[in-house]
Amino acid sequence: MPQKPPSVVDFIAALDHPQKPAIQQMRKLILALSPAVTEAIKWNSPSFRTTEFFATTNLRSKIGIGLILHLGAKVRDLPKDFAIDDPSGLLKWLAKDRASIDFTDIKHLKANQPALEHILRQWIECIDS
Repeated sequence: MPQKPPSVVDFIAALDHPQKPAIQQMRKLILALSPAVTEAIKWNSPSFRTTEFFATTNLRSKIGIGLILHLGAKVRDLPKDFAIDDPSGLLKWLAKDRASIDFTDIKHLKANQPALEHILRQWIECIDS
């Protein structure tokens, strides 16, 4: 019988990571965006979804912690008007439908929280449209 993946709470409680406070802060920030946002462990990291998974925590970021933004597990056509306003320049585009954001630590995350929330709300809108 396959083992059920741990809850995100259990996963983080057992996590040994130098940026654990930043990971917890990022999780809190993402979950507060909308009551429609839920979480699960996918790809061995905390991942977030509404109608589809849209963000996965990058625990292997070389500079601290990261977040990979995507449009679900499967490749799908982008909405014709897909564009993300990113005046702070946080996004690093990995492909036309994937981007990453890296933070050095919790201070860096908190300093960029309004910009991150702005990006994530737009990203969720693309997922849910």
